[in-house]
Amino acid sequence: MRFRGTAIIQREGDWFVATCLENCVASQGRSIDEAVANLKEALVLYFEDEADIPVYEPSYITALEMAV
Repeated sequence: MRFRGTAIIQREGDWFVATCLENCVASQGRSIDEAVANLKEALVLYFEDEADIPVYEPSYITALEMAV
């Protein structure tokens, strides 16, 4: 089975936090690569008991800049 999802990576202090937007699974690492690798491992565990991996519609991400 294959899962295609969208991850957002944010720096929090000395850590990078990677979160899958489709199901809110998150993990962290000291580098972006480590955070993504840990997120993939967390997703494997998340879907471990699933008979069918759900198909998610694509997420669209954009940056916003505005005066407040």
